[in-house]
Amino acid sequence: MDNIKKNLNYIGLGLIFLALATLRIWPYKKFIALILALLGIAVIGVYIGLNVSQLKKELARKSFLYSGNLLLMVVLVLGILVLVNYFFSRHHHRFDFTESKLHSLSGQSIKVVANLKNEVNVKCFFREGNMSRVRMEDLLKIYAYHSPKLKVEFIDPDKNPGLIKRYEVTQDGTTIFEYGDKDNRITASTEEDVTNAIIKVTREKKKVIYFLEGHGERSSEVSEENGFSLAKDELGKLGYEVKKQQLALADNFPKDCALLVIPGPEKDLLPNELDTVKKYLEEGGRVFFMVDPQTAPGLVPYFAKFGFKLENDIIFDRPTIFGGDYLMPMMSEIASHEITKNYRYVTYYPLARSVDVIDPKPDGVATSQVLGKTTEDAYSKKDFVLKKGMTVKDIAFEDKKDRRGPIPLAGIAALKPKTSAELGKPSAEGRLALFGDSDFASNRYYGEGGNGNLFLNTVNWLTEESDLISILPKTSNPRAIQLTPSQGKLIFWVSLILLPLIVLVFGISIWVRRRSL
Repeated sequence: MDNIKKNLNYIGLGLIFLALATLRIWPYKKFIALILALLGIAVIGVYIGLNVSQLKKELARKSFLYSGNLLLMVVLVLGILVLVNYFFSRHHHRFDFTESKLHSLSGQSIKVVANLKNEVNVKCFFREGNMSRVRMEDLLKIYAYHSPKLKVEFIDPDKNPGLIKRYEVTQDGTTIFEYGDKDNRITASTEEDVTNAIIKVTREKKKVIYFLEGHGERSSEVSEENGFSLAKDELGKLGYEVKKQQLALADNFPKDCALLVIPGPEKDLLPNELDTVKKYLEEGGRVFFMVDPQTAPGLVPYFAKFGFKLENDIIFDRPTIFGGDYLMPMMSEIASHEITKNYRYVTYYPLARSVDVIDPKPDGVATSQVLGKTTEDAYSKKDFVLKKGMTVKDIAFEDKKDRRGPIPLAGIAALKPKTSAELGKPSAEGRLALFGDSDFASNRYYGEGGNGNLFLNTVNWLTEESDLISILPKTSNPRAIQLTPSQGKLIFWVSLILLPLIVLVFGISIWVRRRSL
């Protein structure tokens, strides 16, 4: 009985510990945890009541005072740690020490989530065993760190069949973004997909992009190598609506046109069509021209009106990718511009012509610049005709005749706003992009280097959707040390032979010396 009386305090503490453990392991059994906690407190109260005289004697001892001071210090330190932990849980900062910032968002993504006006509810339907769940959780935690208006919820499809039916989820790993009465869903777990999904669901309306047809242009409906169906699909992922347009058959230019894309016309546009495009640009329209070599000769004087010099030449460059040839120059010198901000990828242009800017600029052109150039090894041949069976000798560089690189491959221009007679106020700024090749964005070459990203970035700049500037994937660069054979042998003998031998000799010498004592 005396033993139970002396150890009631430990029994009470044990009951309180069991209450905490129950609440942690079975959070839904709060009633049981409460009963255990109250019982533990009652047992400690009984212990104090039965041992009052003994406790008074213990309190009078100096050892208890010292122990009490020590206990007080421990409680104070623990209290400070709790306060510090609470402060940092409410006000924390993330640090990313990886070279390529694998655990950070790009500036575009941060800008998008930081500018959210209302809450975006993110519902992630992932099974427990889905390998992509952890990756998506980590990614969305970074997004939530930059904006409290992003509300994330992970749902197990197997445990919530009602929600599966309500949201019509048919694939494991589906993430749905809700904003008001609109929603957008993705099945990938990359930063680019998440950011663009947020942009699309929060955007007020879709912008329409028209692809011109009727002059031998590449079609956005063709899924073969020379088509633009892949580019169309990627534009759709960014929230654009893609349509077709034939200027010769249209009485009026479509009013919902946010951008007119003219991908590789083989024949010249009719004079009235060129006038329509010019008027559209002057009224604040946006046009993306891609003109291949030895096609549409009438466009050369037309582009001079907008500050571009489109040469009738062909650019040659030494092969830089596997399977490439001399007719695939690489854009390596990237100009500083919103399109190429933080852009570190090279792009390839099969069968391209040069695009330069005219100085001084023509009237009506506010700004113009070259977007990128080839390497120094490239060169261009003017009025050159390609023939079958040509060898490297036939296309060799000719001094004083050919142009040596770097050679400009693309240019952009912004037109001065004009005052509209109907509205009586200045129009928007017209924008024009001109590339000396259309193959780079075709289905065959869209995925080479950064071709697809540059195409999308150019479209997004033309339509003033800077938030949609394509986000390049981040990759971890493996650290590798290149060693010569002699250096490899030296490291082998020093690390695996010499150092262990020194340790062995040193140990034996100490053992022998101690044995002789």
